[in-house]
Amino acid sequence: MEAKKEKLWTLPFMLDTVINLLVFLIYYLLIVIIAVVAKDTLHATSSQAGLAVGIYIIGTVVARIFAGRMVTTLGSRKVLFAGLFIYLISTALYFYMPNLIVLDTVRFINGFAYGITSTATSTIVASVIPKSRRGEGINYYGLSTSLAAAIGPFLGIFLLSETSFNFIIGLCVVLVALCVVGAFMMKYEEPVFSEAVRKEESGRKISDYLEPRVNSITLVSILVGFAYSGILGFMASYTREINMVQAGTWFFVVYAVIITLTRPSLGLLFDRKGENYVLYPCFISLAIGILLLAYATSGWMILVSALFVGLGYGTYMSNGQAVVVKMVPFHRIGIATSTYFIALDLGLGFGPYALGGIKELIGFTNMFLLTAVVAIVAFICYHFLYGRLLGTSADPALKAQKEELEIRNQNGEFVPEPSEASLS
Repeated sequence: MEAKKEKLWTLPFMLDTVINLLVFLIYYLLIVIIAVVAKDTLHATSSQAGLAVGIYIIGTVVARIFAGRMVTTLGSRKVLFAGLFIYLISTALYFYMPNLIVLDTVRFINGFAYGITSTATSTIVASVIPKSRRGEGINYYGLSTSLAAAIGPFLGIFLLSETSFNFIIGLCVVLVALCVVGAFMMKYEEPVFSEAVRKEESGRKISDYLEPRVNSITLVSILVGFAYSGILGFMASYTREINMVQAGTWFFVVYAVIITLTRPSLGLLFDRKGENYVLYPCFISLAIGILLLAYATSGWMILVSALFVGLGYGTYMSNGQAVVVKMVPFHRIGIATSTYFIALDLGLGFGPYALGGIKELIGFTNMFLLTAVVAIVAFICYHFLYGRLLGTSADPALKAQKEELEIRNQNGEFVPEPSEASLS
């Protein structure tokens, strides 16, 4: 039993993590340059360029609403291949951009494909990680997203200055093709659900698309995403205004480095001590990081801010996913995962629109102060809606375990998770 628990770095786990890295890398690479391309190539206004950026997230949210149910009814492998196929085609369509309508359409389809693919990879990783090492495994997996968030923007800006947009798109097409090859190589035994379980997901109820068991974490995730969206959306313009562009450029590098160094140990802490030991500090860390950014008077303050933001938002991204996986029976993991990322996407996607108007009224400093307050509100909501329930009779994880056992005990209703020995 102990040997099985130790078997984390299986081929399916590594391939799924690499596919996720490349999928997110393309997302971040394109999102930082698409507004510039829209203005320079299609003569878009600032608002039109902003729509070209934001409509991608709209496509992602739409996809996530349906992707969780698709994973349950079709299986994560088929959903992954479908997502990668659409991702490949829609990425290649960037070669043809005669006007803004075409660009926006391609962006929406590309975001839709990204939403399907990333939901599939996030569900697969929960299938191939041993339960006893789920926090650790998901934290390692989450590094792929963090590294993409740091490498993607740098790569996009660098390549746009040194090459052409068509070269960048060609590179992205190659990366998606590599993901397809990796998906074919990824052999794992995913859970098979009986017809009775499939009929339970009839598609007629909201719960067939959004997981109500994770409502508490959904609210917290929207707040955390909103708080971080101020940084993601306005770092470039803010550091330009305060004449610290170079420090702002290095912000996401420091952010990625601190996540890379801390996630393995935080994953172990999650598994051994529980999520409260990891998540309570992360809300406080996010608020501190935003406050340092709001009052930055030198470059070192921005870099220290990146450290705290990495420990805050970066920690929450992967550990929040680990929490929702614990809160549901196994056959609902796909829907729970998509619900979790929908919440983050809503906060990240709509935050900049709201905060942009607020910034015009109260300025950058007060705008960041507002988002720091939102991070504290997320802390309070987490405590009262989830954190204080752990270890009690109302613990959501205990309820999920009980429900899963009941399903497993119904003959023919559920095929148990594969053992690690069955994974190739």
